[in-house]
Amino acid sequence: MTRHRDVVVIGGGQAGLATSYYLSEAGCDHLVLERDRVGERWRSEKWDSFTLVTPNWTNGLPGFPYEGDDPDGFLSREDVIAYLEAYVDRFDPPLQCGVEVMAVQRNDSGFTVETTDATYEAANVVVATGTFQQPRTPAFSADVPSFVRQVHTSRYGNPEQLPSGGVLVVGSGQSGAQIATELHESGRDVYLSVSGAPKAPRRYRGKDVVGWMVDMGGFDAPVDSLDSPADRFAPSVYVSGKDGGREIDLLDLAADGMMLLGRTEGIEGGRLVFANDLEENLHNAYRFYAGLIGQIDEHIEAGDIDAPEPEFVPPIPDDISVDSPRELDLETANVRTVIWATGYEFDFSWVEPATFDEYGYPVHDRGVTEVAGLYFVGLQWLHTQGSSLLFGVGDDAKHITEHVLSRLDRSSPGI
Repeated sequence: MTRHRDVVVIGGGQAGLATSYYLSEAGCDHLVLERDRVGERWRSEKWDSFTLVTPNWTNGLPGFPYEGDDPDGFLSREDVIAYLEAYVDRFDPPLQCGVEVMAVQRNDSGFTVETTDATYEAANVVVATGTFQQPRTPAFSADVPSFVRQVHTSRYGNPEQLPSGGVLVVGSGQSGAQIATELHESGRDVYLSVSGAPKAPRRYRGKDVVGWMVDMGGFDAPVDSLDSPADRFAPSVYVSGKDGGREIDLLDLAADGMMLLGRTEGIEGGRLVFANDLEENLHNAYRFYAGLIGQIDEHIEAGDIDAPEPEFVPPIPDDISVDSPRELDLETANVRTVIWATGYEFDFSWVEPATFDEYGYPVHDRGVTEVAGLYFVGLQWLHTQGSSLLFGVGDDAKHITEHVLSRLDRSSPGI
């Protein structure tokens, strides 16, 4: 039996819930389909001590701002799940969980949405699944010796769950740097393969760095400001919200015994091979750090803002000098776990009417595709740097909803 809806929203995470909020405000007939539970990735793909790195005061989906007593703190994994559950309880979206969408196809009146539960016909479809879909590991991971346990960050829980012995973390973006720090502090011998991820301060001149970025409009930077479309998928800045928020300094960790390595290139006979780019990667990370601090200083001076004087002087990037081996024999080093902090892959091929760029990314203009009635929301850099974040997705959801309503020849004064 085919069921009919004006709008089908695919994905019951933050992007889908935000879109549903605005559709409900407009009285629009719609359905939200979620293949697992609300907030499933927060439940099953984040480690135990995970926290957001954006302060609580910034976080909030449409109609439901943060109302707790710790605005400068950072939500834990459990807090995020509880927030999403409370959002569903508050607004009661037309949500169906446990329903996976298998295909979206065009038909004469709009779209056919094939699911594991039923077939739907819809005049409009909003894809809100995001890009963190399938854990990505390099092909050469198949050559890692069998005595080494391999874990993607999406399956890491805590240090106690890992075999005894050393740990190699591959990738130093937000997840990799935080997990490597946790393992180091637990007493493990940690080897960190450093990627091109930039470094940020936690606090500077009396304010959290996210607060300064909001003031300077950093999260409103449009996608067109990027040097290349590939920069949409660049590694995330590493900083931590753990213990009330703190900075991650790889040089300090190295001085305390963590072994820093270049980018992992492959494996040969039980020995991992690393690029000769560790210093370059660290230089770039600290250039970003120093550049961000410089922007904040300029912002304070230009606005004649009453702020404390700088608490520290950032290191000069080009003065950083670190020696590291180009190979690591896993058995000799007693490395018994490799954690792949190598991100995620996405696949939208099941959205058959969509067109894609050279990266497999949907072609759109702020979520509006060339196919009438087909939309995307919640993608990295969909419109701005904040488009995929808990506090930024609502603006794009509102924009998409307004476009949907115009197609349905409806409007709402509340939008």
